[in-house]
Amino acid sequence: MKQLAILVGLLCLSALHIASAADLPTPVTPPTAAAPPSATGSPAATTTPAAAATTPAATPAPTVSTGPVRVQVVTSLGNFTIELLPERSPLTVAQFLKYVDQGFYSGTLFHRVVANFVIQGGGFDTNYKSKGTPGKVVNESGNGLTNQRGTVGLARPPDPHAGDVQFYINLFDNAALDPNQTRWGYAVFGKVVQGMDVVDRIGNVATGSKGPFKEDSPLQQVVIERIERVTTP
Repeated sequence: MKQLAILVGLLCLSALHIASAADLPTPVTPPTAAAPPSATGSPAATTTPAAAATTPAATPAPTVSTGPVRVQVVTSLGNFTIELLPERSPLTVAQFLKYVDQGFYSGTLFHRVVANFVIQGGGFDTNYKSKGTPGKVVNESGNGLTNQRGTVGLARPPDPHAGDVQFYINLFDNAALDPNQTRWGYAVFGKVVQGMDVVDRIGNVATGSKGPFKEDSPLQQVVIERIERVTTP
């Protein structure tokens, strides 16, 4: 039951992001002033096999290299490096890098932290204002990558193909976020290769009610100062 509540929370955040909150899988249910992502959707949002087989048309994503690409995430609690995996998640990586190169993530928050589950961020500024939903990407959760500790995934609302800017990092092996024969999962598109201690530090901060979030939001802001490439494709 607790795991199901966590999944539902993730979907809620996603729904909030869609309407002006955050998206991703976690157990937080932010206030609804619009529909949010990642907090209301929940990773285990079930869909029938038939629904899962129908993939909506998506806006073509920019072309990226098929080789690994690394980015550094500079935060107020330290830095860590993510290796992106475009050969497994080409559309998701292309979209993420587009936002990285635009400086979109500078000054955003890790707005949701659930110990032993995930940290989630990228969609809200330091005034807890949603940065919007610039674009959506087709769900690539069937790429063979699983939500193991240290992997990075795309947050989303209940709509499996509505992920956009918010991302999360698994603090634990979260198989409940993986797809199965009856539902879509949450797409993994990278992994932390340096600085997992920083990710764990963020995952252990005190949380509660902040801004539009009723729970699981860091009481002292964890700011993403910038995300930048450290290797080129």
